Parts: sequence; C-alpha cells; structure tokens
Amino acid sequence: MDRVMSTALCSSGKAIGLKEEPGFDGRVIVYPNNQTLKDYLSWRQADCHVNNLYNTVFWALVQQSGLTPVQAQERLQGTLAADKNEILFSEFNINYNNEPLMYRKGTVLIWQKVGEVTTKEVKLPAEIEGKKMAVTRTRIKPVPLYCDIIGDAFWKEHPEILDEDS
Repeated sequence: MDRVMSTALCSSGKAIGLKEEPGFDGRVIVYPNNQTLKDYLSWRQADCHVNNLYNTVFWALVQQSGLTPVQAQERLQGTLAADKNEILFSEFNINYNNEPLMYRKGTVLIWQKVGEVTTKEVKLPAEIEGKKMAVTRTRIKPVPLYCDIIGDAFWKEHPEILDEDS
C-alpha cells in the first residue's frame, strides 16, 4: 500500500504514474443531532475498513499471485471479511489486523490546539536588540488521527467535537 501512496503524491503537486490526479470524497452535511452524526461517521469508517480489506486482498492477488484484475475480482466475488482475512494470511502471510491503522481505519481530521515555536528577532529595547528569542504560539489546526471512532473512547477523549459552542 505504501507504494500506491508514494506514486500518487509527490512534492511537485503532480501525480506520478497515474492518468489523473488523485482526489478524495468530501461532503458537507448537516445532521439533526450528535447521535446521527456519530452513526454516520461510524458507518463511513466501517466502509473504509471494508473497502481497504477488499483492496488489500485484491492487489495481493494481482501483484503477488499474478492474477489479472478480472481473475482477482472473480476470486473475491461473494467472499466475506473472514474469507478475505484467510486469503491474506494463508496465501500471503499478512495478518490484516497488523496493517497500519491509517489504512484500516482511514484518516480522521479534527481541529486541535497545537503549540508552535518560532524564532523572532528582538527589535526593542536597544540593549537586547538583534537577539533571537523563541516564541511559542498556540494555534488551532487540522490534525490527522488514525484511530477507531466507532466506539465511545474516541468521543470521550474529544468531547469538544460534539460541543454546541465549538
């Protein structure tokens, strides 16, 4: 999976080895209450897991077993998660539960306070003018998390997400 990510993204901002630039599915939705929002986000994370499990097995079959994409798709047709996990483990020695959370759970972006340290040159008073000093600022930035949001632990750790005033 790391290879797929590194070919899609590069510092020049142009996709390498792809016919089109990568994109993502983004939505803005207003839900009537916090429970509906949590249910929706839980469903999205579960969907991420299902899609990634399929893709992990699919590409292992294509890249490591030499199946064509059509053959891999036919092999996986009608399989359940347990079947896919068994193929990964028995044929490729991959324990899907050991794959990085980033792939199994996706990326959750939340706004968090982050301390930033910068260096500033002092202009006044004259006796310390020109001296460089470290300045710490607190900013609110989007922070990527790779974690389970389906259970209650995430929501207990980040109650500010569901606060009415945030």
